[in-house]
Amino acid sequence: MAQSVLRISKLPDAALEAAGAFHTHVAGELRKATEALPEGGDMVVIFPPAPHDHTAWREAAVQDLARAAAPRHRFNAIVGEREDDIDAVLAYLADAPGVTGQVFTLDEINGQDGNPAKSD
Repeated sequence: MAQSVLRISKLPDAALEAAGAFHTHVAGELRKATEALPEGGDMVVIFPPAPHDHTAWREAAVQDLARAAAPRHRFNAIVGEREDDIDAVLAYLADAPGVTGQVFTLDEINGQDGNPAKSD
């Protein structure tokens, strides 16, 4: 299966504004790009780490895009910035044909000091 990866470079810091910007400027283009993939092609979006209050809108958006892409394509997302971790999830997804509509959170910004809370 072919796997297309799109990195979201920057969204507003506030969750509501980030969700609005994603739906206004990114979601439609993602839908078109996914539809243009060859049969069985997958789309994976990589979000930068963000505070926990971004989780719900990201999950809802990814699930909606996955439903729109099914059954021809799969659509998933990764939240993180460490390349080795991202590559591991991409490899997993390449070998997991039943996985779609999921957000794999590797890094999250904690609310107190703005530093990424790294997973082990």
